[in-house]
Amino acid sequence: MFILEGNTGVGKSTFLKLIQEHAPEIAVIQESVDSWAFQMHGQSLLGNFYQEPKRWAYTMETMTMMTRVREHTYHQANAQPASLMERSVYSGHYCFAKNGHVEGFFTKTEWEVYLKWMEFMVLDTCKPPRGFIYLQASPEACFTRLRERAREGEEAVTLEYMQQLHDWHEKFMITREGIDPRIAQIPVLVLDASVDLRDNPDLSSQYVLQVKKFMNQLVGHAYRENSAYSIDQQIV
Repeated sequence: MFILEGNTGVGKSTFLKLIQEHAPEIAVIQESVDSWAFQMHGQSLLGNFYQEPKRWAYTMETMTMMTRVREHTYHQANAQPASLMERSVYSGHYCFAKNGHVEGFFTKTEWEVYLKWMEFMVLDTCKPPRGFIYLQASPEACFTRLRERAREGEEAVTLEYMQQLHDWHEKFMITREGIDPRIAQIPVLVLDASVDLRDNPDLSSQYVLQVKKFMNQLVGHAYRENSAYSIDQQIV
């Protein structure tokens, strides 16, 4: 399994549609935003968090963690090697939750409890992916796209918050600062997402080819180390 990462609004859903269209041999697993981001007991959990982060950070991050762990463990057991999942338990922690901690959204007790859940549910339960694909764009570009898509609950998002998330994604995907060694060693393919791929078919095709090559190399490597994988499972 591979994981697609990137800041909010960077264009992950658009990129996955391109993969589905031009590389149908890659199984696409989209983020289940509806399962945690919108309505719970008649309230938008995501909207509540953006409006009152200190009140809702712990609830939001533990809920997203549980949802993503459930999805991760299911797909690590059932997905084919050449599958691409949108976002992950890892960016949930290293980007969103860590930012909330630094910004003071968690109490000391909440953060300690959250970290215990992280150790138990993520690092001890989830198997690391074969590779990450990181869509990289400026926080200004992501903020503009976020405004254009006008998703319910995101009205309160600020450019400052997008800058914070950008910085955490760079630490997670590029400099690998403060990352568990089991995750820091995972290969990363970085793609420049500053250009809108919907308007650039040539660049989109190049990126799809890069993704296929990246995944082929790592799936092939897994085949050489684990005879349980058939050579037919490689992307062609």
